[in-house]
Amino acid sequence: MANITRYNPFEDFFKDFGNGFWLKPLPFPAETELAMKIDVKEDDKGFTMKADIPGVKKEDIQVDIDDDQVSLRAEVKQEKEKKEGEKTVYSERSYGMVSRSFTLPVDVDAKGAKAEYKDGVLNLTLPKKGNGSAKRVAVA
Repeated sequence: MANITRYNPFEDFFKDFGNGFWLKPLPFPAETELAMKIDVKEDDKGFTMKADIPGVKKEDIQVDIDDDQVSLRAEVKQEKEKKEGEKTVYSERSYGMVSRSFTLPVDVDAKGAKAEYKDGVLNLTLPKKGNGSAKRVAVA
C-alpha cells in the first residue's frame, strides 16, 4: 500500500522564513538599473533624437549608423578610488554597459549626422539621404 501524507504548502514557506531570514540581504525597492530612454522625432529633413544617458563620459558613448539602423552604446565605469578606512554602506549607482538599437523608416546620411552630449543627454541629428526611395505614385 502507498503511504499517503497530507501536503501543507505553508510548511516550507515558514521553514525558510524562520531559518536565517534576518541574515539574508533584502533588495531595496528603490534600486535602479542602467537604462537609456530615447525620444525620436521626424521632420522633412531628417530625425532628431534625444537619449538620456546620465553619468557617462562622452568618450564612453558609441553611435553607429548603418543605412536605416542606428545603434547606441554607453559604458558607465565604476570609480576605483577608495580611501583607507572607508567602506561602502549603501550604493544605488549602477555600473556596466547599456545599449539600444532601432530601425528608422528611411535611410540616414551617416556623413551628415551630428552628435552632442551635454548634461547627461545625447542629442543626435540624423539627416535623411537625399536620394531616398520614397516617391509618390499617381492614382489612376
